[in-house]
Amino acid sequence: MGRPVIGVLNTHSDLATCHQHLKQRAEDVKRGVMLAGGFPVELPTFSLGEVMVKPTTMLYRNFLAMEVEELLRAHPIDAAVLMGGCDKTTPGLIMGAISAGIPSIFVPAGPMVGGSFRGRKVGAGTHTREYWDERKAGNLSDQDWLDLEPAMTRSAGTCQTMGTASTMTSLVEAMGLTLPGASSIPAVHADHPRMAADAGALAVQLADNGISIGELLTRTHFENACVALMALGGSTNAAVHLIAMARRAGVDFTLADMARAGQGVPVLADIFPSGEYFMGDFHDAGGLRGLMSRLSDWLKLDARTVAGSTLGDVIEGAMVWNDTIIRPLDRPVTDRPAFSVLTGNLAPEGAVMKPSSASPELMVHEGRAVVFDSARDMNERLNDPALKIGKDDILVLRGGGPVGAPGMPEWGNLAIPDALLKEGVRDMVRISDARMSGTHYGTCILHVSPESAVCGPLALVRTGDRIALDANAGTLELKVDAQELSRRQADWRPPASPARGWAKLYVEHVGQAHEGCDFDFLAPDETTTPDPEIY
Repeated sequence: MGRPVIGVLNTHSDLATCHQHLKQRAEDVKRGVMLAGGFPVELPTFSLGEVMVKPTTMLYRNFLAMEVEELLRAHPIDAAVLMGGCDKTTPGLIMGAISAGIPSIFVPAGPMVGGSFRGRKVGAGTHTREYWDERKAGNLSDQDWLDLEPAMTRSAGTCQTMGTASTMTSLVEAMGLTLPGASSIPAVHADHPRMAADAGALAVQLADNGISIGELLTRTHFENACVALMALGGSTNAAVHLIAMARRAGVDFTLADMARAGQGVPVLADIFPSGEYFMGDFHDAGGLRGLMSRLSDWLKLDARTVAGSTLGDVIEGAMVWNDTIIRPLDRPVTDRPAFSVLTGNLAPEGAVMKPSSASPELMVHEGRAVVFDSARDMNERLNDPALKIGKDDILVLRGGGPVGAPGMPEWGNLAIPDALLKEGVRDMVRISDARMSGTHYGTCILHVSPESAVCGPLALVRTGDRIALDANAGTLELKVDAQELSRRQADWRPPASPARGWAKLYVEHVGQAHEGCDFDFLAPDETTTPDPEIY
């Protein structure tokens, strides 16, 4: 054809509020491609809208990654524009593009506009949980709830809080895989279609002289992402996704590496749920470029971007226009970090938590375990008076990991019993092998690995056992002697596995949380390079 063919991979769906505007944004990308001399072809992909997909979008992140890899290999594509934003689409698109070996650039869907309910700022996800608790406590009527929903969600775009969506798009920007400043542009702002068109134009350049993102990414890029994660007060879900993306790029990156890379980085972005503002406010205050300009002591500024510049070039001249929203180093949002790794006999391979959104008085705590074997079991028994749950008890949920659920749903923000809510209790220590929405908050220990479904120690906990958490020291201990645990392990039986379809494939090949939950057969391996006769 005499022109580079640019694949526009679009996660648009009418059932995904985050991506409803991407049908038009794809046209903006294609306009940019054509004006730069390329030929755009749009390729629809699995949308993975967080709200409507059952049982969890995490079950399908690897599905999207495989789809992207095969779409780019099977078609005559010279470079790709990856369009997504809702939680799992960002890592899924990046993982697939890494494995496909095609030069690519990511276009974030952008956050929705801010919300307000009866004079108070409200953010999608964060205040869903808060007001739901108030409803269960009898402080909010059904009509109040109906009035709240449109007040929180006012436009297309991802959650306007620092949930998983904005966390992951921001980290991908910090890794240099977007245009500078792209991640915080609100979905409905005029700058957003301009950014999309500019990304299409850059994709044409990448087709001519770019390298694949798999060749671009190094350990340095993932370390920079961890610095941004801490300063943003980002989602704990980043732990699973960063490790998965790194492994696709052939970078051995662990939970310990994440903790080291972000050590000492303060939370500077005053955004819900750790702070008080929205992504649109963050954008107006200087966005990620402004934030990173205050982090130069931690960042590796020589990291290359898809455009060929360095991170240092990207943040040169960046300004912060509001010190309340993007704080100076001597005035952080909180004195607690945004991300911590816990280890101990209850989590030999690690667990994670978000101290910046936890209760300070629960950071060091010992209590009686109250154990639930599944989400259904918890929903049926949580409010049973016979359990006699007290505010100092520790709620334990198992069966929420990648194999057990399956798919590792966002069950980790366990509900507080109704009786305690009516007494004014709004937080307890909660432990699970599940994940938690990045929009949520509370003293929740997540991603306990190995999970209960593969006989990790969480499978052996019984109601009445004592558990000790010391978040400051990074420890999580089950106060049961080794001999008793051995006896319990001998009695353990694995849960039933799915009989067919994607879920069966998933549980047979998925890795544990500390490994990124990718499939074993998708790890990079020079002995499994695609046969050129096939691709």
